[in-house]
Amino acid sequence: MTSKTNVPHLLSPLEKSLFLKNRVVMAPMTRGRAGEKRTPNSLMTEYYAQRTGAGLIVSEGTAISLQGYGWTHSPGIYTSEQIEAWKEIVNAVHAQGTPIFLQLWHTGRASHSSFQPNNQLPIAPSAIKIEGAQAHTLDGKKPYETPRALETEEIPRVIEEYRQAAANAKEAGCDGVEIHGANGYLIDEFLQSKTNQRNDKYGGSIENRYRFLKEVVQAVLTVWDAGSVGVRLSPNGNFNDMGSPDYRDAFTYTVRQLNNYKLAYLHLVDGLAFGFHELGEPMTIAEFRKIYDGVLMGNCGYDRHDAEQAIASGNADLVAFGRLYISNPDLVDRFVNNWELNPDAKMDIWYSAGAEGYIDFSTYKEGS
Repeated sequence: MTSKTNVPHLLSPLEKSLFLKNRVVMAPMTRGRAGEKRTPNSLMTEYYAQRTGAGLIVSEGTAISLQGYGWTHSPGIYTSEQIEAWKEIVNAVHAQGTPIFLQLWHTGRASHSSFQPNNQLPIAPSAIKIEGAQAHTLDGKKPYETPRALETEEIPRVIEEYRQAAANAKEAGCDGVEIHGANGYLIDEFLQSKTNQRNDKYGGSIENRYRFLKEVVQAVLTVWDAGSVGVRLSPNGNFNDMGSPDYRDAFTYTVRQLNNYKLAYLHLVDGLAFGFHELGEPMTIAEFRKIYDGVLMGNCGYDRHDAEQAIASGNADLVAFGRLYISNPDLVDRFVNNWELNPDAKMDIWYSAGAEGYIDFSTYKEGS
């Protein structure tokens, strides 16, 4: 019989595909501080260094190419200057004994021509626009445009951009990469029937819609071993106008396939705090635990109590915190000492151009 003292908890080490000092993950969060050159800077270095109490840091979404952008002042990982700048962040995080994975991001249809080379239309699996929301551009909010459907012969180029970005992250000294397959961005658009109406080998059946993610994973695995690669999925989300009638079958199939790779982790946006498509019952992390043998990371709306329950039950091995990490750079210390948390940061200051709402949140000791 297992002793109660051996039950894992949020602050206990993880010793599986990853070896981490605790099970608290700093979630990937787009914060828009890289400036017009899309290159990491000293402000970003301080931001990440402040939050190294986490067992693992997953970087903000980082564009794999010029075509991958869809957010103002988000960073990239496709130029030598960007690689060198990421090295500064990685070194600062490593100095505190914390690993960092770089999140590989292509926004697909959730972009705008103003972000694109030569003001071209964004690319997507199919020419289906986002409804009910607007793009945040340098010139303010603008309606989303109908994207251009990728030609079949173009897809290997995009796959190669993922592979090269993974190689660039390795050159920057990162400990691994996370493939962003969630939240209505390019990979998610291929996975879901709502946004993928192709009639080639990348569309139609669930197996065909999964093909794009499969080829991205396989390309990245030519650079990194499986224990250094994570994948992020959002089976319940409606962000960027997502949600497909066959979501349960599609994501069950996808996770079963990913189970074969023995990845570092599968990162599930399983909580509903970011929106829910309401096309049926939400898919829970407990449901995925039954079909996925590796490390599972839960995310979206977890507080400490929810996280402890998920880990103690064995349904999750890690829990990622986003909003709590924005306003509490010393989040792990606060958990360890049962200190009060800072008030939740207001969204209107999250995306200022500078330090406000970014690196100016006090630690408990500073605020006491």
